[in-house]
Order: sequence, then C-alpha cells, then structure tokens
Amino acid sequence: MVHQTMNISNKPAPSACSNNKLIEALLDRVWPLRAARTWAPGLRTGLALLIVGSLSACASIAPPAPAPVTAAPALALPPSDEAALPGVLQRPASRWVPVRWADLPGWGQDQLAPAWNAWVRGCERPAPGHALLCAELRQLALASEAERHAWIERRFAPFRVTAPDGSEARGLLTGYYEPIMQASRLRSASHQVPLFAAPAGLRAAPTWFSREEIDTLAAAQNALAGREIAWMQDPIEALILQIQGSGRIQITEPDGSVRLVRLAFAGHNGHPYRSVGRWLLDQRAIRQASWADIKSWAAQHPQRLQEMLWSNPRMVFFREEPLSDFDAQFGPRGAQGVPLTPGRSIAVDPRSIPFGTPVWLATQGPTLNLQQLVLAQDTGGAIVGAVRADYFTGWGSWSDPAFTVAAALKQPLQLWVLWPRP
Repeated sequence: MVHQTMNISNKPAPSACSNNKLIEALLDRVWPLRAARTWAPGLRTGLALLIVGSLSACASIAPPAPAPVTAAPALALPPSDEAALPGVLQRPASRWVPVRWADLPGWGQDQLAPAWNAWVRGCERPAPGHALLCAELRQLALASEAERHAWIERRFAPFRVTAPDGSEARGLLTGYYEPIMQASRLRSASHQVPLFAAPAGLRAAPTWFSREEIDTLAAAQNALAGREIAWMQDPIEALILQIQGSGRIQITEPDGSVRLVRLAFAGHNGHPYRSVGRWLLDQRAIRQASWADIKSWAAQHPQRLQEMLWSNPRMVFFREEPLSDFDAQFGPRGAQGVPLTPGRSIAVDPRSIPFGTPVWLATQGPTLNLQQLVLAQDTGGAIVGAVRADYFTGWGSWSDPAFTVAAALKQPLQLWVLWPRP
C-alpha cells in the first residue's frame, strides 16, 4: 500500500561557518554506540542540532534557534523485560495472559514495513485506546526497524491469547483471498447463476430465506427480482465467491465490453455457514475437501449438485463497487472498514480480539511458517473462538498463489495481542 506519511527526522540546516564534514566526524564518534541506534530514534538529529549550535558562535550573525524536537517521547528507553507484568485481561471469548517480549517466538526478526502500512491504514478506524498512538505510528513511517520495535515495546504490552478459562486454546489458521472471476451482466444460456444485491428488509428479521428456499420459493424469488448484479457460469465458483465474501469480477456488459469491478460484501441471510466439503466428507463422497475434488465430484454427479449446494443454507449478498487502477492495488474493505493488506491482515472473532488490534502471529505447518506482526481487520462466519484466524493472502485466479495458499492453509496457530500500556 502507498500512504502519505511524515518523517520524524528533521535534518538541521548548517550555520554560516559550520563544516558538514566536521559535524559528521563528531557524530560518527558517538553514533556507533549500539544503544544509541536501537533505543533512541531521533538521537542523531538531536546531536547534530547540539553540534551546529556550538559551531554557530563563529558566525558573524547568529542563526535562528532550532525548532523544538517534537519526537522527544520516542527517546525514552523501552521498559525492561524484567519489570512487573500487567494483569490478566478478560474478553468475552478469550483471556489475555501477560507475557515477556522474549516469549514471542521470532520477535525482533520480522520486517515491519508491510505491517506498518496495514497498521497506518487501520488507524483510519483505530481500535479502542489506540487513537493517540496512531499519531506516533505515522511519524515512524520512515523509521528503522530497530526504532519501530523499540517504540512498540515502549508503548505496548504483549498478551498470550488463551481460552476464556485460561487454558491453552487449540488454535487454527486458515486462509482466504479475493477471487478474480468472469461474469455476464445479462442472463444467457451459459450464464444461469445469479449474484444478488441485498434485498429490501434483509436486516428486519434475524434470518431470511435459506439458500434452498431462494431457489425454490416464489416469495423469495419475487423479493430478489431485479436484484441480480451479474450472472455466472459455474455455481461452484459463485459459491466460492460467497464464501470469500468479496471478489473482482471481469464482467461482460450488454455492448460486449468487459469491465473489472469489485463485488463487496453487503450482508447474508442470517443462516449458519456449513461447509460443502464437510458435507461430502461425511458422506464419504470425497477423500479430501479440496475445491478441485469438490468440482470433480459435482461434474460426475450433476443430479446431486443442488443437494450439495443446499447443504450450506447461508446466502451472501453483494454490492458493486467501481475498481480504479489505484483501488486495484489494495484488497477489499474488511469488517474494520479499511482495505485489507495481503499477508498482514487477518480475520478474527471480534469477541476475542477487537478490530484494529496489532497481533503477533506464529504458525508452523506444511503451507506456511510465519512469525510476524499482523492486524485484526476482518471477520467471517466460520471465524469463531479465542485462537482462530483467517489469513488474507491477496487476490488472483485459480492458478495464482493467493488462491493456492488460501485453499491449502489449515494448520496450528498461536496468537499474542499487543495492547497499549496504561
């Protein structure tokens, strides 16, 4: 993502008789100190101001006094990792147990720049208690990795996410992506599967018509008449689009032109999500619930296709959004209301982790080995529980890594939330 950010380092202008080489030589005597580099963002700037101020006495006209250094709070040392830990925090669906930074596997080794972009974008709608921190966050947009890590350690405390009773929750990480698919604006002999906008009165009742009822009841079909956004050729691809919650559609218009648009999540019918892959596994119809196996089974059993689709009663509705070249550089907006960042945005249960919270994620398995900073920026119908996350992999077609990684990802998970210090 590209953001308009501000650098906190303000290089002072040299005085009339100061010598740049002399200043640099003096700085180089002090700056190699490791502590100065790792815990004092802006210290080199402060030293330069002091040196220039001393040398300026030789000028015939004294230069104006330097502006106050506004980044002074960042000069403070991070709290010792041996200091007293904060108390346990209880959430509706989880318990947060305080830990040391040293307890986070891989902490200090992550390249924070991609996460910083996602975090800055999330500051458009900050998590509770994060608004003031967002101003400091933006000032560190061009800071070094060491400076960013030191700021996080000073301003946040890490908590291990566990089950509500404090026991070790068995975590699960899955993946999701934004599919790119083909569709037609008009219904035709080849395009018979509708994608609907939300019907009027959808939120008036806790549940609306189920998927089967939408396909079979006149009342449901009358309520959706004229709400068709586009028509797809493959009902399973339409189901995938609904499961992912959004997608990019290359839509053929009535005049034959093709436009790229985004279909964003606009609601669902209130019924629980049921996996069609799980339904097929329970019937021993397939051996593994991959989309390739599901599509293969459907092709071999067309007479049972609707039965399989109806096993998932949830129907998702969309709204069409224009997709400019600029917007195409970002993912869809998640439940937090900000665009998702591939590899740095996760969907969580908001009863466990509030939207906008920075989270340290650790997972090891056949698909991904990760120890990195991510942001809780979305949720989903199947994302329920304390240590549960869906990892946003990006956008693409069936052959792109965004799809292949998301489709294969299902492995153990550990989570630590980073929460502002009092």
